[in-house]
Amino acid sequence: MTNLLGKRSLVQEAAALRTGTDDPVDAVHRTCDRIDAVDPEVRAFVPEEGRRTRLLEAARRVAAGVRGPAGRPPLHGVPVGIKDIVRVDGLPTRAGSALPPEVLGGPQAGVIDRLCAAGALIAGKTVTAEFAVTAPGPTRNPHNPAHTPGGSSSGSAAAVAAGMVPLAIGTQTVGSMIRPAAYCGVVGFKPGYGRIPVDGVIPNATSFDTLGCYATDVAGVALAASVLVDGWRPEAVAGRGPRPVLGVPAGPYLERADEVALRAFEEQQELLRSAGYTVHEVPVMDDFEEIVEQLFTMNRYEVARAHRDWFARFGDRYRRQTTAAIQEGRTIGDAAYEAARVRRRAFRARLAADRAAAGVDLWIAPSATGPAPAGLTTTGSSIMCLPWSNAGLPSVSLPAGRAANGLPLGLQLIGGSGTDEELLQGAAGIERLLNGEAREEDVANRGAANGDAADEGARGGGSARNDGGARRTPRDGRRTEDARPGPVRAG
Repeated sequence: MTNLLGKRSLVQEAAALRTGTDDPVDAVHRTCDRIDAVDPEVRAFVPEEGRRTRLLEAARRVAAGVRGPAGRPPLHGVPVGIKDIVRVDGLPTRAGSALPPEVLGGPQAGVIDRLCAAGALIAGKTVTAEFAVTAPGPTRNPHNPAHTPGGSSSGSAAAVAAGMVPLAIGTQTVGSMIRPAAYCGVVGFKPGYGRIPVDGVIPNATSFDTLGCYATDVAGVALAASVLVDGWRPEAVAGRGPRPVLGVPAGPYLERADEVALRAFEEQQELLRSAGYTVHEVPVMDDFEEIVEQLFTMNRYEVARAHRDWFARFGDRYRRQTTAAIQEGRTIGDAAYEAARVRRRAFRARLAADRAAAGVDLWIAPSATGPAPAGLTTTGSSIMCLPWSNAGLPSVSLPAGRAANGLPLGLQLIGGSGTDEELLQGAAGIERLLNGEAREEDVANRGAANGDAADEGARGGGSARNDGGARRTPRDGRRTEDARPGPVRAG
């Protein structure tokens, strides 16, 4: 039986392709072989006849375009999966729907232009929930095909988790990047709102829609971000800066996570503190129910307007969940929408003030309410991502242990407005700790320090500091479901 899980390092593959130790044609065969082997069960990619032939032609063009390593762009020959609400020249856009693809066509998305300029190869379209709302696609979780991979960027997250591609593009309106990353055990990065242009992307709710990416580690998403994100500051990501001060958003928001997620989150906090991180509990969002309602009001209103013309012509082809979202949005008037916008601005300002007052660099929280739910009829709850998407803040999900049933859990890190680069720098250090690498480094450093201290002792003084921490395994607990289903986008 074929192992559905795979791990392809974007940084390593990109480096090998740039230096010439790997070849774009070989990368295409590797990608197509893996898709052929596992995608009949995972179903992360939209089926495409002639995929290998198309990609081989593209690979040969890329290989012929630049002869020497010095001139090769950062993603030279790297195969990338693209969520099927992002328009790509030569590939139909269906958005997980039954609408005619020609109706959904249009100019190629700017994010694809950037990928192609960086030398990437478009491996194909990845499955999305219908129109990136809540009606699930056919994708299965590579960790356990009986469980959802999350939504709505299900195919992109699963494609990376299954080793079909080292990089995939998704979108997030509420929780569509972060939740699938957690469920599938990969790194998902959602930049701050507006930092990657969304032209050529079928809208869900334009006040929230954000492009992002998946890779197997933080270094991979940082490499992709350097190509995709406007005004990227590489110097702010390079090296190892000071440890960020971490804030735990205590209150009704955090209480939405289930017992499994909360127990794991408590252990993650203990690990961080034992490694020398400052972790503050900060009471915030005591009006969380009103925040949720404000976002739902804006989301439903915008979904209905985005689909006004298509729904009028093809309403009978929409799935039940998407139809419910559109119909509910049509009942929301302009005055209610504008009032929700005002409340959102106040929420953003209040959250920023709370962060500044507490001296917090990064918020931390569970990436999802728990591990991936069983079944393929739901994509899970996006509630743990909702306030951060509402505020337009950058966020990243790191793999952070497993539940008792073996499914992955995620730790979500959230930066301040405009601090995407600092977020990824901080995430890299926490990733090392979660992987056990930081602890090994700390032990080595302590050993060196102890040796120095012994030398100092022989000369008259000195002592070494011990700030290491033991890694813990999440415990299982009773699972509870989010009580607020709502028809907003499931990711």
